[in-house]
Parts: sequence; structure tokens; C-alpha cells
Amino acid sequence: MNCTICGCEECSRCEQREKCGGCAETDGRPFGCSCILAECCHGKGLKDCGECPNKPCGLKAQIMKELNALEIPDLPEVTGLNVLPGWYINLEYTLENGQKVKLLDDRKYYLGAQLCRASGEERCYGIAADEGHLLVCEYGEGGSDPAIVLYRRR
Repeated sequence: MNCTICGCEECSRCEQREKCGGCAETDGRPFGCSCILAECCHGKGLKDCGECPNKPCGLKAQIMKELNALEIPDLPEVTGLNVLPGWYINLEYTLENGQKVKLLDDRKYYLGAQLCRASGEERCYGIAADEGHLLVCEYGEGGSDPAIVLYRRR
């Protein structure tokens, strides 16, 4: 039985599957919050992404296009996105004034990826997007010393 609306295999294997309640079972609101792909499918009146006329996923393609248009130095071309839970990618950033902030919601699901810098430098880029925002950050091994590169409305 598929527990997702979008058909994402990653969600079916997720270690938090029992806690989230399942996308299909919660009508696209695992953990009581939105999943970007489930919202896309429901918004189109689809039961799953397999019914979507925009194959491969038009939402993923649009977000990749937006990210690649940013022309961030040393950010490789974004060629794929994964469904990522907020609790896994929600890093804490220290602003210039010393304030610590988290920009994502631990309960939501985002489209994103980790990309190694094109120059081979050890720091990586992390990208995440939801219905309204794009986030590009950089960090060291294991998410250490994260820094915001870009956070803006889509």
C-alpha cells in the first residue's frame, strides 16, 4: 500500500513514517502540516502524481529552473530534488547581530538537495523550497557552521 499521495518512494521508507501519520492517510498533511508535493497534487485535484499531465513533476522542474536562474557562484546546476522533512534540514543560523534563527518548519516537507561546491571546496550547498520560499545555505560536514546564502520569496 502506498502511503503517499505523490508516489514518492522516499516517504514510504522514512524512519518517521509512523509518527507523521502518512501523507495519504492525513490527506496530504503529515505531522499536521503541508507537504509540498501533496499540496501540488491536491491543488490539481489528483489522487497521485502519476495522474499529473506534467511529467516529470512540473513543480520540481519549476523550482529547479528558479534555483538555476539565481546564478550563485560555485553552485552546480540543480538537476534533481528530493522530498525532505523539515526536522532533518532545519538548521539553526546565527545572524550578524548574534541572533539564532531557524527558517523552516520541522513539521513540513520541502523539495531540496545537498550539492557539493563545483570548486571541490569541502563546504556544501543545501537548497530547500516550499510553496512560497527558496532557501540556499552552505555548511560544513554534518551541517556544521551553517550560513544563509539566499532566502527569498518565490
